[in-house]
Formats: sequence, structure tokens, C-alpha cells
Amino acid sequence: MTSYRLATGGLINRQTLLSFSFDGKRMLGLEGDSLASALLANSQLLVGRSFKYHRPRGILTAGAAEPNALMTIGQGGRTEPNTRATMQELYEGLVAKSQSRWPSLEFDIGALNNMLSPFLGAGFYYKTFMWPAAFWEKIYEPFIRKAAGLGKVSYEADPDSYEKCWAHCDLLVIGSGPSGLAAALSAGRSGARVILVDEHSAAGGSLLSETATIGGDTAAQFVAETVAELASLSNVQILTRTTVFGWYDGKVFGAVERVRKHFGDPLAAMPVERLWRIVAKKAILASGAEERPLVFGGNDVPGVMMASAMRTYLNRYGIAPGKQVAIFTTNDSGYALARDLEAAGVHLVAVIDSRPDESFAYSGRARVIRGAVVSDAKGGKALSSISVWKNGNIETLKVDALAMSGGFSPIIHLACHRGGKPVWSDEQAGFLAPAGFNGFELVGAVNTMAGIAACLAEGVARGAACVETLGFAPTPTTFGKVEGDIVASPAKPIWNIPGIKGKAFVDYQNDVHRKDLGLAVQEGYGHVELAKRYTTNGMATDQGKLSNVNAIGLLAEARGVSPAEVGTTTFRPFYTPVSFGALTGTSYGKHFQPVRKSPLHGWATKNGAKFVETGLWYRSSWFPRAGETGWRESVDREVLNVRKNAGLCDVSMLGKIEICGKDAGEFLNRIYSNAFLKLPVGKARYGLMLREDGMIYDDGTTSRLSDQHFFMTTTTAYAAGVMNHLEFCSQALWPDLDVLLASSTDQWAQMAIAGPKARMILQAIVDEDISNEAFPFLGAKEVPLFGGQLYGRLFRISFSGELAFELAVPAGYGQSVADALMKAGKEHGIQPYGVEALSVLRIEKGHVTHNEINGTVVPADLGFGKVVSAAKADFIGKAMVAREGLADPNRLQLVGVIPLDPKTSFRTGSHILERHAAATLENDQGYVSSSAYSPHVASTIGLALVKRGSERHGEEVMIWNGVRNEYTPGRLCNPVFVDPANEKLHV
Repeated sequence: MTSYRLATGGLINRQTLLSFSFDGKRMLGLEGDSLASALLANSQLLVGRSFKYHRPRGILTAGAAEPNALMTIGQGGRTEPNTRATMQELYEGLVAKSQSRWPSLEFDIGALNNMLSPFLGAGFYYKTFMWPAAFWEKIYEPFIRKAAGLGKVSYEADPDSYEKCWAHCDLLVIGSGPSGLAAALSAGRSGARVILVDEHSAAGGSLLSETATIGGDTAAQFVAETVAELASLSNVQILTRTTVFGWYDGKVFGAVERVRKHFGDPLAAMPVERLWRIVAKKAILASGAEERPLVFGGNDVPGVMMASAMRTYLNRYGIAPGKQVAIFTTNDSGYALARDLEAAGVHLVAVIDSRPDESFAYSGRARVIRGAVVSDAKGGKALSSISVWKNGNIETLKVDALAMSGGFSPIIHLACHRGGKPVWSDEQAGFLAPAGFNGFELVGAVNTMAGIAACLAEGVARGAACVETLGFAPTPTTFGKVEGDIVASPAKPIWNIPGIKGKAFVDYQNDVHRKDLGLAVQEGYGHVELAKRYTTNGMATDQGKLSNVNAIGLLAEARGVSPAEVGTTTFRPFYTPVSFGALTGTSYGKHFQPVRKSPLHGWATKNGAKFVETGLWYRSSWFPRAGETGWRESVDREVLNVRKNAGLCDVSMLGKIEICGKDAGEFLNRIYSNAFLKLPVGKARYGLMLREDGMIYDDGTTSRLSDQHFFMTTTTAYAAGVMNHLEFCSQALWPDLDVLLASSTDQWAQMAIAGPKARMILQAIVDEDISNEAFPFLGAKEVPLFGGQLYGRLFRISFSGELAFELAVPAGYGQSVADALMKAGKEHGIQPYGVEALSVLRIEKGHVTHNEINGTVVPADLGFGKVVSAAKADFIGKAMVAREGLADPNRLQLVGVIPLDPKTSFRTGSHILERHAAATLENDQGYVSSSAYSPHVASTIGLALVKRGSERHGEEVMIWNGVRNEYTPGRLCNPVFVDPANEKLHV
């Protein structure tokens, strides 16, 4: 018997027993236990095996930094590996399994690796897996893949739900220890909107493990009263079981709330996890400090634990860590544990204090050994003894539990997520957050405050100051006298402990020990980022929470420099692992992406449309009629009818962006490769948007509706990307330009009316003259409809090559306007047509889409050389589009392609070969980018990108599809198959 439950004490509910299992063994815990505390109460010290050496590992911490006690929780679809037992609340029926062992935790064959450890040092895989080369695919890779990872996931579907939501507040307080509680209370009393977040199951932080009193109340009573007052304030929201994992631009914080992870059978109506995006005007980081391990031999033996964790299990959970306990400390905090252990009746064998001259007023019964260190801990699956080194002499002490405290590292990760670099402090013996945050305050231990009283006072002051800058009047907040608190001074760090014989671990999770870091320096990998990757220190789910500072200290000593010169690795989200379920939210299965319907979806459904998913949209593909036996028959009819009469097509899915401001014209002039600054009001213009490298990014038309108002349309799939591009250019490249941008894709229902009878049909509802003289090609303006009852935007543009208009009306009126046009056009033979017919019409006319604008073409490749303005001073892509290689005559250029025999056909993606050339990569001349059957030409036609294509019109070629082994003789031709003189556009 080693660890055990005390008869009294703790904050657990001793009246409610909870049954759970660990590796198939039934155990009992109490309500309020964590899985870790329940295991300790059952004397289960061995909880896992290490990743590389499969050494026995026990519980080391009591929080999110736990590197050893990683469990697989749950069964079936609710299986969740790598759950920290220290963060998992106990519930009835919980099923937990240890990881990284086979066939069992007690007997693990992988432990043989420990015997091979001399051959498995840092970088062994780089040195070993290079030879013989044939072994890589046959032996090394399969072995590595089998060994990779920690727990095993389930292949069953997750039956639970997840959700995402936004929250807005005046002040976000991260951490609910003494500083966080005081800051939240001070701000909440002022009337400010406050959100208090803590990753643990209950607010209170370190106060839940304290025996000090505040104003005569126990620390736990103080927490209960403070939380009760905060909960009573309507302007305060408390989110426990919630981890803030990242800090992003605009004071947006990401957080995950474990809503139902502490229940065995979550309610179907509630999510198990909730992803919060919290927007805060001000924020306070009160995350505290993480106690550092000490690097001595055998410091990973089960029974060795952080002093603060041992204090938590003792005071919060009522668990004694062992029968014979020792403490190894470099600072005064070890004596707080010593006092509490003795008060609980636990036998304290000794306090080993590395400081030779400290005179802490310890009045306990235990022996204090000053100026000494623990050099080794002995034991296999449980601790049996420790070796105490002092002045070259070794003394052995029989103990079954050892607490260690190497000082504290402020938990500053969140404060460095946006590029800030931690700053080493010799005085504090740790890395501190950089100065200069705007509206993000650090309070309490994370800001080097020591002691409950100081943390409470600073929390009140910072909370009041934050909300006062927002216009709230702070309410005076005071607390009673704090008694019984031991205020620890900063520790003097010890990186290399003398007398070590066993392995001294730095990173417990990745089995990185002291010698690995020395070897990294010796072999030229002493830079902190290189050392991380060479040794794997600070990788995986731990991300260096416990190991980083010790590793940096050891690297510094090996290199003969200060930890300040070594620096830290980059801090980035996520601080702790976040489940895919939380990130996905409701977007899975059939809800993977929303069903986005056009404002004309109802009209299309009423007219019998067949729909196809195009990006985010459901788009009408074709409109079958009675008697038609296949989609091609329907599409041919729609195409012929557009060319003969008129058709109506839903184009609402096009991206639509409003661009306003006195510099809007100049802005577009820099965005597009062709000129837009002098575009007249009432006119539209086709534009090409280039990337910085000169390649075409997107194309579309932009209309000038007034002197300072432009309306841009983009490719459907690129709507969001173009909007982001424009925002970046406005905010980052040219912030001096007066430009406002707004996406209006969802605000407009837009329909194309194309065909020789389009004007007659449209004139029936438009109240203005839209004749060729009054409204010529590329005209654009707002027009009244139905006798002035409605206003819309009318554009005379064409994607089909026919006389055509596009009419945009407010989305809510889309269906009724389309119905009116169909009614007005009935006598003129109007029919709806879908995206399939639209594709045929545009290929017949030689119009390009992103089949051709594929990220590898420049304007000249598509015959758009004149669309690149030589007169403009600058535009995005101007410098790079002039590169010599982009003018190479052998570049792929746009051509038309048609089979020699109209009865044959070819497919998109087929390659172009010279007429009698072999089908090889060397003979490849290009490929078919788009193809369709044209009822107008009575043949399959296509657009292709071919080497020197513009010079090769009339050349016979072979169209080859290697996938289907198809060979079709064909001819290269002008890409415009219908009305090459553009006569129909101007009638």
C-alpha cells in the first residue's frame, strides 16, 4: 500500500461512490475525483509506459501539463485516446485504459527497449534508418508507422454532437485562481460584461489546494462565496471546463468547453464539446505558473511527483501520496507541502533543500538536509528509495513518494501566440512575456506575483483599470487578511545535478533525457529549434509545458551561454490538444457544408430542374421535359433554344462585391491588369485579376454604377478568395486609399436572359428604353421595373455570345421576377437553361473559365495580351508577368479543337499529340481543358491549351486519353466556334 485516501479532508463528496474500471480492473472513487486522484486513491501508481523506452510511468502533475497519465477513455464511438487522467473528471461507469504497452501494463515487452537505450539516443533514427536503402519500405517504414502515435482511435462513428458559437465581452479573464477571481469580481461589480474562463471543473485554481485563510474563511470557502457572487451578476458569465487555446487578431480568443465530457452517457440534445470564439475589448491572462521538475536520475519512477500536484491531491482530493514521503526543493514552496503533509498525519522523512544558506522558518518534525540534492530515485513500478548527494557523499533514504519543486515557469504561451518572444529573467529564473501588449494584461503568478495577498490585490487593480478605460466606474473591492500563506521567493535553478547514475529525464512524454541534449549540442544541433527536432524534446501533445525551460537550461550550460541566448521554441496554438469534433462542430456527414440555395432555387425547382453541387451552391444543371430520354437531349434543346429564341439562367451564384469610396477607381486600377480608372459611369468592363507572380487569378466584369460605386462579379468558386484578396490589398498594401468593400452575393438574385429575343422579353418589365442605341453592349445601370414598383441592376453582358442581359434584383424578389419574365417570354419561346447548357454555350463562343484559368496561365496564353495595360504605372502582377519565360512561344496557348469525324468524340483532360507521334510524355503538346457536344456545330468541340497554339490553327493532331486508351484524330482551330465577328452581341 502506497498512496491512499485519507479518512478526512478534501473537497470531494464522500457520500457518493462512483464505480469505474482501469485496464479491466473495477475500482471505486468519489464524486469530485479526477481519474488521476481516483487511481491514486486505489494505490494505482503505475498508469502508463513511456513512448520510446516503455519505462513504467506514474502520475506526475494534477493539471493540463501531465505528460505520463495519458488514457484512452470510453468505448466504441466514444473512445478518446490521449486523455489526461489529471483533467478527466470521474463519473459512474467510466472505462479507462492505459496506453503504449503490450500485452499489458504490468508486463510490457516493449520494456526491452530500455535495455537497448545506449543505441537509441538522440537522432538514432536519422543515423539508423538510412541503410540499407531497401529496408526503408520493407522494414523501417512499416515499423515506424506501427510504433507512431500514442493511443488508438476507434473506427466507429462518434455518436455525440459538437457545436460552435461566438461570445462578446468587455473583459475576458483567463484563469480563475486568486488573481483571476479578483479581477473578474472587480470588473463585474462595475457593470462591465465579463467572461471568466477556467480549464478545470471548478473555479478557484490554486486556492482549491490551499490551507491558508482569507478574511477568516478557508480558501475553499472564499472561492465558493466569490463564485456565488459572480454567478449572481447578470453581466458575468463563468465558463469552467473551458480551455483558451489560442489568441488571434482583433482580440479574438479560441476556447473549447468540455460540456458533457464528465458524463458517461451524454444527452443527445446537448453537445459534448463547444468551440467558443470570444471577442473581447480587453483581456486578462491569469494562467498562473507551472512548477518545474528537477532533472535527476530516476525522476520518472512512479511515486515521484510535482510538489504542487502532491499538495493538490492531499488538500483537494484527500489523498496521501505515500507512507514515507520526501520533498526535494529549490525554493520555499516545498515547505508549504511539508506543513500540509504533517498536518494530515503523513510521515515526512526529509526535506532536501538545494540551498545551503537558506533559513526558512520550518518548525515541522521532518529532517531538513540543506545544500543537498536528490541524485537518483530507485524503484521499478513504484519508488523504493532515493539517493541524497551532499558534498560528494551519498545517503540513501527509504521512501515511497517524492515531491520535487524546481521553481516555477509563468504560463505565458497565450501571450506569445501572435509573435511575441519570451524574455529570460535571471531574477525570476524563468521566461517572461514580452512587454507592450495592447489591451491584454498579465496578472498574478504569470506576471511573477508571489503569494495569495499580492495576487488578489493585483487582480483587483488590473480588473478595475481595464474596465475603467472602457468607461465603467470601478467599485472598491477589498478582501480580508491572508494568513497561513507561504510566499516563495524565486528559485535558483539547478540544471545539472551532480552524482547522477540513472537516466535523468527532461521530457517525460518523449523519453528525452539529459544526455540527449548534451549529444545534440555535441553533434551541432544546439540551436533550440534544431535540438527540439533532433531530440523530440517538447513535441507531441506536451509541447514542452514541463520540459522546455529545463531543456533550454541544459542547452545553455552545454553551450556555455545564458538561457536568454538560447531562447525558446515558437509558441503557437494549440496550447492543449483540441479534438477534431470541436473544430468540426456540426459540419460533418451531410452537414459537412451547408446546403446553399440560390434565391431562384424555388423557381428552378418549379420548372423541373435537376441540381448539381457546384462549390457551396446547389445549381440547376438542366431542365428535362416529358419525352426526353437523357440529359444530353435536354441540354441540346436548351442550347438550340437560346440561339434561336431566348433562355433564362440563374447566375445568382456569381460572387458579387460592392466597391465604394473616392479612391475606388484607383483601387481597381491596381487590382486589374487592364484600365479601370476612367471607366465611365453606366458601363461594365471585363477585367483580369493577376497574382503577384503574373498568373491569372480570376476574371469577371466590373460595372461603374456611380462615380464612387463599382459592382464586381467574380467566379462562383472564387468569391470568398477574391473578397479576401481585396481586403488584404485594401488593409495591408494600400491602407491610404479611401475604399470600402462589402460582399453582396447573397443580397441579389441575378438572372441571365440570353438569345435574339431577349430584349423583347426584358422590355416587358423594364420601364426604360433598352434598345441598342439607348443601352449598348457593356451598358450597366439601375432600372425601374413593373412601373417603378421595384428597382434592379441591369447589365448588358453575355457569356453565350448572343444578345444577352443580366438582371439583378433584391434576393427576396428573385422568384417572382423570374416568373414574370417566363410569362412575358412565353410567346417568344423562352425556356430555362442550366449550367450544362451554359457550359456548351460558352465553349461554342470560346469563353474561358477556371478550367483554363488554372493558376498556370498568363493573359497572353489565352489571347488576352491586350488586356494587360502597358500605360498603367503599376498593378498587381505587372513586374512578374513581364518575365522572359512567360513570353516563351512554346508556352501552352488557347486553341479550339474538333474531331476530324463529327461522329467521334473526346473527353476533357485528353492530351494533344502530333498526328503520328507516339503517346509519350516527351511528345505531349498540351491538353483539352474543356469539351462538350455542340448541337450548333453538330460535333464534339473543345478548348485546349497547346504549345504554340495560336500558330497552329488548322493542324491535324491526335487527341489521346491514356486512362481510357482512346485515340481521336482531330484538328486545332480558332477557339470561337460561333459568331467569331461578335455581330450578335451588338444587335
